[in-house]
Amino acid sequence: MVRDGARTELIGRQDECKVLDNLLAQARAGRSGVLVVRGEAGIGKTELLNHLLDRATGCRVVRAVGVQSEMELSYAGLHQLCAPLLSHLEGLPEPQRNALRTAFGMQVGDAPDRFLVGLATLSLLAAVGDEPLLCLVDDAQWLDRVSAQTLQFVARRLLAEPVLLVLAVRESGSREVLADLPELAVRGLGERDSRELLGSVVTGPLDQRVRDRIVAETRGNPLALVELPRGLALLEMAGGFGVPETRPLSSQIEAGFLRRIRSLPAQTQQLLLIAATEPVGDVSLLRSAAERLGIDVDRAATEAEASGLLTLGTWVRFRHPLVRSAAHRAVGFEERRRVHAALAESIDATLYPERRVWHLASATAGPDENVAAELEGSAGRAQARGGIAAAAAFLDRATELTPDPVRRGARALAAARAKYQAGAFDTARELVDAAELSHLDEAGAGRATLLRGQIMSAAKSASAGLPLLLEAAKRLQPFDSALADQTYRDAIYAALTAGRLATGGVRDVAEAVLSTPGHTGTASRETRLLTGLARVVTDGYAVGAPILLDAVAAFRTGELSREDGLGWLPFACRMAHSTWDFAAWSELSARLVDLARGSGALAVLPSALLLRLSNRVFAGDLRAAASLTVEASAIGEATGSSFLAHYGALVVEPFRGRESTTRQAIETLTQDRLLRGEGKVTTATQWAAAVLYNGLGRYEEAYAAAERGCENPQELGLSLQSRVELVEAAVRLGRTERAAEAVRTIEEMAQVSGTPWALGISAATRALVSEGEAADALHREAIERLDTAGVRMDSARARLRHGEWLRLERRRAQARTRLSEAHEMLDAAGAEAFAERARRELTAAGVKVPGRAAAETALLTAKEAEIARLAQGGFTNPEIGARLFLSPHTVEWHLRKVFAKLGISSRKEIGSVRLETMATTP
Repeated sequence: MVRDGARTELIGRQDECKVLDNLLAQARAGRSGVLVVRGEAGIGKTELLNHLLDRATGCRVVRAVGVQSEMELSYAGLHQLCAPLLSHLEGLPEPQRNALRTAFGMQVGDAPDRFLVGLATLSLLAAVGDEPLLCLVDDAQWLDRVSAQTLQFVARRLLAEPVLLVLAVRESGSREVLADLPELAVRGLGERDSRELLGSVVTGPLDQRVRDRIVAETRGNPLALVELPRGLALLEMAGGFGVPETRPLSSQIEAGFLRRIRSLPAQTQQLLLIAATEPVGDVSLLRSAAERLGIDVDRAATEAEASGLLTLGTWVRFRHPLVRSAAHRAVGFEERRRVHAALAESIDATLYPERRVWHLASATAGPDENVAAELEGSAGRAQARGGIAAAAAFLDRATELTPDPVRRGARALAAARAKYQAGAFDTARELVDAAELSHLDEAGAGRATLLRGQIMSAAKSASAGLPLLLEAAKRLQPFDSALADQTYRDAIYAALTAGRLATGGVRDVAEAVLSTPGHTGTASRETRLLTGLARVVTDGYAVGAPILLDAVAAFRTGELSREDGLGWLPFACRMAHSTWDFAAWSELSARLVDLARGSGALAVLPSALLLRLSNRVFAGDLRAAASLTVEASAIGEATGSSFLAHYGALVVEPFRGRESTTRQAIETLTQDRLLRGEGKVTTATQWAAAVLYNGLGRYEEAYAAAERGCENPQELGLSLQSRVELVEAAVRLGRTERAAEAVRTIEEMAQVSGTPWALGISAATRALVSEGEAADALHREAIERLDTAGVRMDSARARLRHGEWLRLERRRAQARTRLSEAHEMLDAAGAEAFAERARRELTAAGVKVPGRAAAETALLTAKEAEIARLAQGGFTNPEIGARLFLSPHTVEWHLRKVFAKLGISSRKEIGSVRLETMATTP
């Protein structure tokens, strides 16, 4: 490189520097930028970050460096990056503020969801002020897992903030990180630039053949070009004598650093080892540990800096990460153990308990219960902060150091659970094996089986884990009935999701539930919920549905803890839907969404939103459902999952009559690698197709889809709804026997349920297979009952079918009235295909109804429309951002686009706009 004052010109890196300069200019203009600088060790990634630093005048800069030995400390890298910005915490919404404070160990609280921590980090970076913020992360491949995930989340959501996030990643890192972000691949220098750089560092005589060999072997790696000549003897440089090196380039560079370290005095080597072992870079901690080892700190520090391998300023900085690894290799195990012990004694246990105990464990050579117990305590603290991966590492090491076999088994099982929660399935299985080889009691053995089932379900499929979950529930029942019920619940979910299994499946789970003592009418609401579904499966709807209705009612009236609500309300919502209890489904789904949002439970929120948006579709409020779809899609974007957006579209788009978007959702879900072959996916997609084609009047296609959708009635839910679609299509096609058969099944269920929705649907379907005044009376009964139930989509469709029947009966005046009601309701709901059916019928009845006019305003995107609706509802920018995983700056940016499209100039004017009439695009 060539330096000119404060500016740095990097040889051969003009193109890379231009990319970085453009991103910095973009940040100064108020637009975010994200870049992953990826390349091999020594290729110049750090120098490119320094290039940005040299040009960061007028910007605020925060930095972090990933360190391999810190990969097990949760949020360590993120805390390092955000520490200078924590004065802005008070400006964050309370849930975000608490999430970040808990993650950083600044307060005690429930473990925050990692995506809530991500949203808090996004808000924190955006809250810094008007000056551009430059965030630089070096060696990001060594960030702890949750820090890397959080920064990946933030990078996906940055848009209209004056923030530039640049992360340098070693190409050959131990695991792939930040793979889906914009990248700058840094390659080796060209030959001319390599020779220029080599010439700038070698001032003595250099044989041309040696010069050619160095240029060829280093393959344009700048660090190698600078460092390798240091390892050549004068004779080799001048005469070209010596044995060519055959090791990998990074090994050659590290070997060069190793030679330089070993040439230093022993105390200087020890100082370098301390600095390499404690990655925080705290100079006072370095000094304290060195003094405990009897090192003359001032002298050793002077010699270390003179070697060019390390600088000691405000913080300790190595010449290159390979120096750190070379410092470790320069000494033996016993010397490294002594350094860990000195650091453990020097660290303030009240401020950094986890870091201290990690060093203490590294200093321990054999089994030690005291250290193992401290590790276990640290695992609990890490898990409370949301650091599952860190908790797993602490418990794994605690297991190794536990002398007592009984305690070792329990800790191995706890470590396995943490590894499973962190997504390390193979390691989790190995730890379960280790736990089972220890002395587990019967309850512990049941928990081990449960964990195996959960691992198999997550790593392979629902059907693969199902037998183990079922076995675990049976083994746990005598010791922990609440956990056994939760396991039965999860087993039923797995069975219902797996769907059409040739053997086993939901019936096996149901029989196991019913064989368990205590599953009676006087049991808890949770147990009654399980018993009711089990009775539906084994004895039929007439036996099980009343138990389900009773249990669902108990969930409506009783209090729920956060844990019970998040665990059981999704199940209760599904059972309310399956028993046609629309009021309970509406109330419980609203409570579930509020609970998941309020507690930041983003693991549950997606399913809560999907349950709620399905409910809103049947309520005839497609715009509310579309709003929830946008929120679910925002979570999907943030988490890298496309499933949420497509499932939301699967429920909403068929009622809109939009074939292309419905087909796209169906194809995406059926072809998804993780979902392929699951019975519930088949049922849901075929129900959606049946609704779509009934709306479009393509009844042959609707009939075929509905037949497939109701093939597995034990799935309940949309399988029951598919039967309703089947009746309408079959009647239109003249397949009266099949329609009558389906109507009898629906009528039997309705008589058992007795809810207004069930009785209304029964009357509506019976009307389709009836004639004369009986049919008329049934149509009217259906409309009245469905109005009472509040199921406006079904009520509107019942009006449409009644109007169609009245017109065919030549009762034109009555038909016009009923069809006008249907058209108004369906048009207001946004059910465009069904509304068009009503319009055509009205035209045939002699009433001219204009088609839907094209929107006069420019189309808003779905996200813009949702932001506009929330703003109209009085939500602030931070509140909207929290809902959609955006920073307030980005919300404001979207609002400005909305204002321009609507021809308004301020937030106040948005209240006068009829957003419900505006078309939206995806």
